[in-house]
Amino acid sequence: MAVYTQVGAEDAAKLLTRYDVGELVSIKGIAEGVENSNYFVETTHSKFILTLYEKRVDPGDLPFFHALLAHLHTAGCKVPRFIDDRDGAWLQQLCGRPACLIEFLSGFSVSTPSAAQAEATGQALAEMHNALADFTMMRPNSLGVSSFRPLAERCGSAALESIAGGLSARIMAECDYVKAHWPAHLPVSAIHADLFPDNVLILDDRVSGLIDFYFACTDVTGYDLAVTHAAWSFSSDGRDYFPEIGRAILTGYEQSRTMDIATREAFPVLARAACLRFLLTRCYDWINTPKSAIVTQKDPLAFLRRLDFYTNSFDKL
Repeated sequence: MAVYTQVGAEDAAKLLTRYDVGELVSIKGIAEGVENSNYFVETTHSKFILTLYEKRVDPGDLPFFHALLAHLHTAGCKVPRFIDDRDGAWLQQLCGRPACLIEFLSGFSVSTPSAAQAEATGQALAEMHNALADFTMMRPNSLGVSSFRPLAERCGSAALESIAGGLSARIMAECDYVKAHWPAHLPVSAIHADLFPDNVLILDDRVSGLIDFYFACTDVTGYDLAVTHAAWSFSSDGRDYFPEIGRAILTGYEQSRTMDIATREAFPVLARAACLRFLLTRCYDWINTPKSAIVTQKDPLAFLRRLDFYTNSFDKL
């Protein structure tokens, strides 16, 4: 989440007149994240998240996200719903951007997860994968393995070298490795693809919500687990691996869904791909984020360090 497009209280209040949600009490921008503009909205009736979709999100993908969350909610997964206005419309236009009003879920995102919280997250991820077994809509992964080298080239060698010496060559070599070893034979389904701690809401060591599905796509199911493992199992700077957290993610996952042998064998490659994906997008955002954006920029090298760990120190599951 972030704020790129500024929304005034008058604009928000006018939008809310289309809904049966009460009158605007307050609106506040949310700086965390990097993709869309997000605001916390409180009305006389309840609390909501107002999201404006920025350039990286294709408006043509929004029906997929809407259907995915509706499917998961019906299956009993703890995910936020899109709010319909009085005419049944869930997609609006606000300040020149597609926009949605989204259910607010209680809970908080942890910055230093415990093993119990990590285990609950692994189980919630498995339950989500189980619920999506009969979800038939598909969306290609716009940040899948085939996109890695083109994204690196868009960053530019000089700009990558300005982040760290030798980074450009390392990234190009890793793009080639992951593409050559990608386990395309593994089971495929709809996945979250971005289940970082700030996209999981926690209450009393239980998962109260999975949020921010705007990278959701159709890809190797085990890749989703690898993304979550890489996101949760390290210090924020990527220097320290916490084995108890890594084990807890996998233990929680297998409480509800058994990993097949092929996924276990391929996990180091899946994890390297996950690290490369976030290394690349963080590099791109580091280079291209406007100075005026209200956004917390994230260190690309935190995922280079994770990549080093999965390359040199991580054994097969």
